[in-house]
Amino acid sequence: MPTDQKVKDVEDIQKLLETCTAAISTDYTGLKVDAMTALRRALRQRGVTFRVVKNRITYLAADAAGKPAVKEMVQGPTGIAFGFEDPVEPAKALADFVTSTRAPLRIRGGILGDRALSAGEVASLAALPSKDQLIANFLGQLQAPITSLAYVLNAPVASLARVIQRHIEQADRQDGD
Repeated sequence: MPTDQKVKDVEDIQKLLETCTAAISTDYTGLKVDAMTALRRALRQRGVTFRVVKNRITYLAADAAGKPAVKEMVQGPTGIAFGFEDPVEPAKALADFVTSTRAPLRIRGGILGDRALSAGEVASLAALPSKDQLIANFLGQLQAPITSLAYVLNAPVASLARVIQRHIEQADRQDGD
């Protein structure tokens, strides 16, 4: 008979799995307590929830959430980073933490929506620019042709204005002589 705490844990993880845009599985073996605290703090600042999970409870939560791909990334000591807005953020946050602290945190894989990701795919995801940066690049690409068109349309008028200005200046010089 499952205890009330285990039922609550299954429900909590199920809710996280249902509401997250991405979840990244890690092996935290060898990570000291102060490094784990720093990891949780760094992830929380970026809107990512990190949860150390029990495998059996996570299997039950994955089944209940309809995300069987989660079972593939849970084995041994497992911590999962859940992202809720930008799907790239959990991968970037974990990669940044590992790079900056040289922590022995190993990424096992992840899920993006309902798709399972390998550790290599998570690393590729972490290398992507953020959503805001991608939107800015896209808007820049959209704006470039319009800016060029405005410049091309303005060039003849600007040239005509310069020619007229030079004629005025030349006429002023001739009047002054």
